[in-house]
Amino acid sequence: MTETGTSPSTPTGAPYDPKAQVHLGVFFTGVGSELIWTDPSAAPHTAIETFVQVVRLLERGLFDAFFLGEGLRVRENRGRVYDLDVAGRPDAITQLSALAAATERIGLVATQNTTYNYPADLARRLASLDLLSDGRAGWNIVTTDNAWTGANFRHGGWLEHKRRYERAEQFVRAAKALWSSSAPVERDTDLVRLRAAATVPASRQGRPVLFQAGDSDGGRELAARQADVVFSANSAYDKAVVYAADLRARLARYGRTADSLRILPGAALVLGDTAAEAREKARWVRDHQVNGPRAIAFLEQYWGTDLSGYDPDGPLPDIEPTEDELDPSRGTIAIDHRTGKLERIRKWRELAEEKGLSIRQLVLEVLPAHSLFVGTPSAIADEWTRYVRTRAADGFNLLPHLIPSSLTEIVDKLVPELQERGSYRTEYQGSTLREHLALPVLPPRNAA
Repeated sequence: MTETGTSPSTPTGAPYDPKAQVHLGVFFTGVGSELIWTDPSAAPHTAIETFVQVVRLLERGLFDAFFLGEGLRVRENRGRVYDLDVAGRPDAITQLSALAAATERIGLVATQNTTYNYPADLARRLASLDLLSDGRAGWNIVTTDNAWTGANFRHGGWLEHKRRYERAEQFVRAAKALWSSSAPVERDTDLVRLRAAATVPASRQGRPVLFQAGDSDGGRELAARQADVVFSANSAYDKAVVYAADLRARLARYGRTADSLRILPGAALVLGDTAAEAREKARWVRDHQVNGPRAIAFLEQYWGTDLSGYDPDGPLPDIEPTEDELDPSRGTIAIDHRTGKLERIRKWRELAEEKGLSIRQLVLEVLPAHSLFVGTPSAIADEWTRYVRTRAADGFNLLPHLIPSSLTEIVDKLVPELQERGSYRTEYQGSTLREHLALPVLPPRNAA
C-alpha cells in the first residue's frame, strides 16, 4: 500500500490516512493488579506529589490526556478490605482540579458514575473542572454494575445491567442539554427527573469531552450516540479492525462521521532495548502482577472460603468449593463469570492436573491479562503507526505497570520514534482537550 495519490479504503470503515497521528492517554486506575505498587522503585500511589510528577511527565511527552479511575467504595474480598490493592482514592474531580493548576496543556479526564450521581450536580462539577482548566476536562462515563457499591447509597443493585445503560443515556442527554444552553432544562422519565439551568459559563472547548468504555452492545450503542472518545479491550490488531468497523457502522446510523469519535483501546506496554529484553521484562511484570497472595485471593472468590493456609506454589485446594455462586464483593468479576463456578473449577482441576500447574501457575493461565504490546521502541512505533494509518485505532489509553518508570520509558524512548515516523505531534497544536483529539468544534452555547 502506497502513501501517495488517493487514499484507499480500509476494513475499518474509514479511509487510509498516511498523516494520522497517534493519540495517547494514561489510565491511572489507582487499584488493580496491573500496578506493581509494592516494588521499591514505585512512587507512593496516593501522594499528590506522585500525581503532579506523572501528569507533568505526560505533558512533556505531549500526551492527550491523563485519566483518573475512581471507585465509590474501597474494594473487598469476602467482606474484608482487599489490602493487596492501594486502598482509597481521592475524588477524581477534586484531584484533577489540583493538577490543572500544575499543568498547562494536557487533558484531565475524571471517571464519574451515572448510576449513583445526579445529572445537574455532576454536570455542574464537570463544567467547573472544564472552566478552571481552561477547556481541558473530560468525563469518563461509567455505570457500575456491582451492588456492593450501591450499598453506600442505600440502593444496592438498584438497576439491572441493561437499564444502567438506559439511565446513562438519559443522564448524558440531560448533562449535554445543561452544557449547551442557558435556558432551564427539564427531564421527567422513570430514570432521570430534574429541572435545572446551567450555573457555570462554558469553557473554550464548549463542554467536557465525553469518554466511554464501549465493549458490550449497550456500551457500543451509547458510545455511538453520545461519546467523543471510546476505549475498549480490543487492542489486538484483528480485533481492533473488527471493533472499529462495527463502531463506525453504528456512527453512520446516527448520522455521525468517523472522525466525530476517537477510538483508543486500553493497552499495557513493555519496552526493551532488544526484543529478548522486552519479553523478559514482560514475564517479570506478569509474575509480579499475579503474585502468590493475589493468586490465593483470586481462588478465594471461587471457593468461597479462606484459602490463606494453602501454598500458592503448591497444588490446587483439596477441599470442595461452596455451592453458592460467586460473590462479586470486590466488583472485579466479569458478569459472565458470576454463574457456573462449579463447572469452571472442575475444568481448572483438569487443566492443572494435565499440565502439572500450581495455584499461581493456574491463575496465570486462566486470569485474563490486559492487552499487551511488547517490543523495542522502534518496533512498537512501527506497529502503532500501522494502527492509526489503517484506522484500526486512533491511539491507545495506556495502563502503566510501574509508576513512574514505565511512563518515563515511553516519553523518552517511544515518543521520539513515533515522531521520526511523522505519526506523533512534536508540539501541542492547541490548548484544549478537544483540540488535542482533533474533534469537531462544538456550536456556541445558546442564550436563555
